Amino acid sequence: MNKKFGILGKFALLIGLSVASYWSAQQPLLSELLDAVRTAGAAERTVLYYRDPSGLPFWSVVPKKDNQDRDYLPVYADEEPSFDQPTSKLRAAEPGRKVLYYRNPMGLPDTSPVPKKDPMGMNYVPVYEGDEPDDGSVKLSPGKIQRTGVKSEPAERRVIHTLVRAPGTIQLDERRISVIAMRAESYVQKVADVTTGARVAAGQPLMEIYSPAVAAAAAEYLSTINSKTTGGIEEYGRGSRQRLMNLDVPEPIIVAMEKTHSFPIAVQWSAPRHGVVLERNAVEGMRAQPGDVLFRIADTSVVWALVDVAERDLGGVAVGQPVTVRARSFPGRAFSGKISVTYPQVNRETRTARVRIELTNADLSLLPDMYVDAEIETGSGAAVVAVPDSSVLDTGTRQAVLVDKGEGRFEPRPVKLGRRGDGFVEVRDGLSEGEPVVTSANFLIDAESNLKAALKSFAEAGSPQEKVASSGMKDTGEQQ
Repeated sequence: MNKKFGILGKFALLIGLSVASYWSAQQPLLSELLDAVRTAGAAERTVLYYRDPSGLPFWSVVPKKDNQDRDYLPVYADEEPSFDQPTSKLRAAEPGRKVLYYRNPMGLPDTSPVPKKDPMGMNYVPVYEGDEPDDGSVKLSPGKIQRTGVKSEPAERRVIHTLVRAPGTIQLDERRISVIAMRAESYVQKVADVTTGARVAAGQPLMEIYSPAVAAAAAEYLSTINSKTTGGIEEYGRGSRQRLMNLDVPEPIIVAMEKTHSFPIAVQWSAPRHGVVLERNAVEGMRAQPGDVLFRIADTSVVWALVDVAERDLGGVAVGQPVTVRARSFPGRAFSGKISVTYPQVNRETRTARVRIELTNADLSLLPDMYVDAEIETGSGAAVVAVPDSSVLDTGTRQAVLVDKGEGRFEPRPVKLGRRGDGFVEVRDGLSEGEPVVTSANFLIDAESNLKAALKSFAEAGSPQEKVASSGMKDTGEQQ
């Protein structure tokens, strides 16, 4: 029994070795057959490009390897999704229309005089005569106009109100300040019940002063007017009166001397104007030297607003313009005034110029050094051609608007601007009244216009032979 199983085992072993040797001999044939099938299948498919094996955004027109020595993977035409016409053939031109050139399908500034493909295998798009107007305008499809929300508005004549805003402070009118000072050595005999900040009326008594110089001049004048002489004595009397006036003796005191033929020991000094006592230095019994200020009184019924206007706004500011001043202490209240003086100097640190505005302060609510904000109405009341601010494309060196020519055409037109205000800007040159301009999504049209201009400049640069040569050079390059 054991002998029989040994014979069968040897027989099975021989059969297994024979089968293994057979398949080993057939293995090269099977490999060649599979390679042939793959080659045949690849030959029937169009390779668009080769992509990075790691999935990175790198592509190549020809087979290549990555940094790890791995082959780029082919991408076939039937594997690439298409949203336009099939890419197996070059895009043909429409019959009956003249093709100016072919542009890059991805919007790059690359053109070709003949049909071609880009490195991704996409057809260049033909640009027909009429699609690129010679007037520099850009044409958009109705669908693109609707998607971008393009809106137009005609240029109209309107009065532009421009407000220049500037901060400032309230200051006293220099012409409405009075100072009471002695012109000779004096002594303060009595001071009225008047303190700093109190309001006084013109002619209200402030203090009584005794001055030896004033007393001597008064005695000399009295002796003159009491005498009954004529001629030179009368002229001498006029000189004595002038001496009293030079010592700033109040006129009512001199008139009373002439009527009563007497002079009081202490002279009463009164307030020269209505106003507020800003300074009170007089003290009973004090000795005042010539020039010492005893009282300082200011009339605050009219005050100044000194505001700092930015240098860029000085061209629109002129004397006589109406100004609205708002005090931060009185929200909702406005004070009206006019520009009286523009100071002839610009502050080099702040680049501002000071402007003086005269304000009526009837209720005396505006106080010195109070903060205010001024709104100056500049410009004239004449109507000018104006467009909305949003319609202007301003690059700093160029100002332009997009004129709506109708049927989806928009013309970029340079303009010269003037005053701005109330959301509008004056157009001094480049636009006529009634011409419609784009007020919404104009920056998208401007970008389209710049792209069209770039494509057109590429199409017009160089000869056709040079364009063909450059296109051939681009076809052999690689893109990453």
